[in-house]
Amino acid sequence: MGPLADIRVIDAATLFAGPSAAMMLGDFGADVIKIEHPRRGDPSRGHGASVDGVGLWWKTLSRNKRTAAIDLSREEGQDLLRRLAERSDVLVENFRPGTLERWGLSPEALLEINPRLIVARMTGFGQFGPMSGQPGFGTLAEAMSGFAAMTGQPDGPPTLPPLAMADGIAGLAMAYAIMVALQDRAQTGRGQVIDMAIIEPILGLLGPQMTAYKALGVVPQRTGNRSSSNAPRNTYRTRDGRWLAISTSAQTIAERVVTLVGRADLVAQPWFSSGHGRVQHVDELDEAVGSWIAARDAAEVIARFEEAQAAIAPIYDVTDIAKDPQYEALGTFVELPDEELGSVTVQNVMFRLSETPGEVRWTGPSLGRHTDEVLTDLGCTAEQIAALREAGVVA
Repeated sequence: MGPLADIRVIDAATLFAGPSAAMMLGDFGADVIKIEHPRRGDPSRGHGASVDGVGLWWKTLSRNKRTAAIDLSREEGQDLLRRLAERSDVLVENFRPGTLERWGLSPEALLEINPRLIVARMTGFGQFGPMSGQPGFGTLAEAMSGFAAMTGQPDGPPTLPPLAMADGIAGLAMAYAIMVALQDRAQTGRGQVIDMAIIEPILGLLGPQMTAYKALGVVPQRTGNRSSSNAPRNTYRTRDGRWLAISTSAQTIAERVVTLVGRADLVAQPWFSSGHGRVQHVDELDEAVGSWIAARDAAEVIARFEEAQAAIAPIYDVTDIAKDPQYEALGTFVELPDEELGSVTVQNVMFRLSETPGEVRWTGPSLGRHTDEVLTDLGCTAEQIAALREAGVVA
């Protein structure tokens, strides 16, 4: 089922970028085989909230995947991976550079076995360079990309996101890179190696900071909830204590906002005609918008903004998201049966295709749930599987 149903993916990655990329492929039908350590399991099983010891992050991150518990540090486990690679289209891995090579599983060796294989390598700093051998995580990418330096209040410390943001961005980028490589393979018949450093994709989402620095010497500063590109843009508190967010990225929206709050005179100012100009008068604009909002309840403010076709949204927490009618209309969340927890609610696929829609078919399985099934597909007999299990190679 799905447009990627003829693609088999080996997910030998952990925490969280590589597995996210594999998850996205699985959402559209790819046969994703998740490789876990037979005794420790995948680290994401122990991250975040859990129910009766069953990790909920795992349930989402490993949805639509078959899980096989194989010890890749053992010679027998390495042989099983070679046999899997021979029958697969994509291998996603995030071992520290040199690990696969030490195990005799280098991309060159795997491509010799299967010249059509795409080896997607996800590491913190890439496969070469002075930091390539160091452990790398999304937090380090958020620090080194400039994100933390430009996030937070002007008089406060650099601020990290409360989530695996850089990993998520890298996961999206890797899914895209894999699809590009698959398209190239369709034309050439050859696989290739993808080298992605988590520190790089996040840079692209932070805007032209290097371009501006090289051209003008500009170093982005922390502006809180304000923007350095346009104004008014901030969070504002209503009379009844709700927080609302406003965006005026479009000039017409900026004009509607200040007109709505009774300051149409500002539109006539020469500086108002560009986002850069409005930023130079951000205090005046914030005072005009903030005082108008502070004198009204949230429901009235939102209704007036919607009537004026100006851009506004309430600041949500998860309780608001759970009951929002727009998310409900989009089908953003689905509830699925789960063999361990009875049922689990997970986020649906990220976008809708009219002809080949994706689908969340099942949640993250229990450890080793599909080991026998996967090894049987490789031609292993029941006796051989039992021997591997007895030796601790699989679970």
